[in-house]
Amino acid sequence: MAKLESLSGGSGVHLFLVLWKAARAVESYAEKSITDLEMCGSDFAVLEALLHKGPLPVNEIGKKILLTSGSITVAVDRLEKRGLVERRAHGTDRRARIVHLTMEGRKLITRTYGEHAGDMEKLATASLTKAERKTLISLLKKIGYKAAAQSEEDAA
Repeated sequence: MAKLESLSGGSGVHLFLVLWKAARAVESYAEKSITDLEMCGSDFAVLEALLHKGPLPVNEIGKKILLTSGSITVAVDRLEKRGLVERRAHGTDRRARIVHLTMEGRKLITRTYGEHAGDMEKLATASLTKAERKTLISLLKKIGYKAAAQSEEDAA
């Protein structure tokens, strides 16, 4: 049976399938890197956001790492029980609670992020040259921004 034209030759469907499969494979590789650090992906993502963005309200963490409000609350609760984060009152808004890394949380995420970043760098350098990485990043941003803009336009 001949291969469908839409599934080869750089068609939109072909591009989507290759991108989707590559993203899933890289995501699986990244998840293994994190689970090797004895942490689930959502906990790692919360700690990483706090490390790089500073203290944040729970809802802002959720927006940054693309988790629902329920999932982010469960993750923060789990990290708080482990003594890695703490919720503190907001300085001016009594209703808001801000999530901060504890000293123990900062030590853990600094070490584990370094190990994870090393794993991701190994994959990137084993697969692509520096120039190829720059080109790929540029192209992925280009298609991602276009898809986001079109989605917003369609929703309006």
